[in-house]
Amino acid sequence: MNTKHPFDRLDLRKALGSFGTGVTIVTTKASDHRLIGVTANSFSSVSLEPAIVLWSLQKTSPNLPAYDECGRFVINVLSLSQIEHSKRFASPIPDKFNGVDYALGIEGLPVLEGCAATFQCRTVQRLDVGDHILYLGEVEAYQHQDQTALLYVQGRYAQSASPELHPA
Repeated sequence: MNTKHPFDRLDLRKALGSFGTGVTIVTTKASDHRLIGVTANSFSSVSLEPAIVLWSLQKTSPNLPAYDECGRFVINVLSLSQIEHSKRFASPIPDKFNGVDYALGIEGLPVLEGCAATFQCRTVQRLDVGDHILYLGEVEAYQHQDQTALLYVQGRYAQSASPELHPA
């Protein structure tokens, strides 16, 4: 069924924001070897065997050609101490990597240091869905550290808590 709904775009976005997510910076390399990175909270695990993850990028992003041409990306799951990185990579500044510690991973893609986890991926499928492009990637290398991950919910940054849960 292909029924169009007259949703208020901002209200729908607010409702969707009720679902808390982790915050990532997805990095790649452009054909001219410039390093590219964008803040994204659309990351999700899809499969363990094979190890497949997904994320999405708005079709209007000026970085879309780089992700398409490279065929690879790195998901950098930010730690609580990396809020400023999240803001930096969400902004339109030209050199987002200036002052950011990173190492070069598979095929020279930037892997940010100090993250809760990183996943180096090869794009296995690209899907045109609504106003976004969905990328599915096979994980070829990963690492993780015992750090509190940065979260985003209801339009604000957050951190996980471990409240005492009592069964009813």
